[in-house]
Amino acid sequence: MDATAPTPRTRIQERNRHLILDAALDVFSQHGYRGATLDQIAETAGLSKPNILYYFDGKEAIHVALLNGLMTEWLDPLRHMHANGDPLAEMLGYIARKMEMSRKYPRESRLFAGEIIQGAPRMEPHLVSGLKPLFDEKCALIQGWMDAGRLARTDPRHLIFSIWAITQHYADFDAQVQVLVPGGDGAEGFVETMFRKLLTP
Repeated sequence: MDATAPTPRTRIQERNRHLILDAALDVFSQHGYRGATLDQIAETAGLSKPNILYYFDGKEAIHVALLNGLMTEWLDPLRHMHANGDPLAEMLGYIARKMEMSRKYPRESRLFAGEIIQGAPRMEPHLVSGLKPLFDEKCALIQGWMDAGRLARTDPRHLIFSIWAITQHYADFDAQVQVLVPGGDGAEGFVETMFRKLLTP
C-alpha cells in the first residue's frame, strides 16, 4: 500500500467540504473576492470559522478550489463543438448551451467574471494552459468552416467573445434583466435568431 496516498475523506468530511464550497460560492458571487470574509462563509455554511480552517487554509484556498472546479465545467460547452457536425447547428448548439449555463449557474458566472475583472490573479495559469489552446483550436475550426463557405465570414475570435458577452449577460446582470424583462422572456429565441442571421452563409 502506498504510504503517501491521501487518506479518503469520510462522508461527513465530503459533506462539510460541499457545504463550505457552496456557501463560499454564494458569498464570493455576492461580495467579490475582496469583499468576502471567512466569517461570512462560515455563517452561510452553518459551520464555525475553525471548522472552515480545518478543511481549507484560508479564503484564497477556498476561492482557488472553486475556480479549479469551475474551469472544467465552464469549458465543456466549447469542447462539445464537433468538427464533423453541421457548422451552423454546432454554433447554435454551443450558444444554446451557454444560455443554459447562464440560467443554471449564475453564481458561477459571477465568480468567473469577478476573477477576470480583477486581472485573473488566481486563474491566469488556467487561462494559459486550459482556455487558450481550446480557444485557438475552436477558432481554427470556425475559420475552416468560413473558408469553406459553410458559415458567413467574420472574425472567429471576436465571434466567440460576443457569444460569451451576450450569453453571460443574463447571469451577471440578472438583477437588471429581472427588473426590465421578468423571467428573461424570449431571451433564447432572440439570441439564437441574431446569431443565426449573422452566421448563415
